[in-house]
Amino acid sequence: MSRSDKTRITVDIYGKTYTIIGEENAHHVKLVASLVDEKMREIHDVNKSLDTSRLAVLTAVNTMNDYLKLQQEFDKLKNSIKQKEEKEDHD
Repeated sequence: MSRSDKTRITVDIYGKTYTIIGEENAHHVKLVASLVDEKMREIHDVNKSLDTSRLAVLTAVNTMNDYLKLQQEFDKLKNSIKQKEEKEDHD
């Protein structure tokens, strides 16, 4: 995919404007930016003394933690489905 084929969208995250260039459609990019903004504001509400850099790092850590938990759940579900399919094949 060439650079001209990529989506270019401007979003606002925690009061700053960013231009995101990527392969996802504009709606998806706006949704992701909105979720990041929301998570940063949630964390800020709990600890108002954090500067923006620390807030961004905590947001990234929280987001990756959520991602890893979901990935583990997904893997468990895939394995469960695979085991059921194998059992049905043997019955």
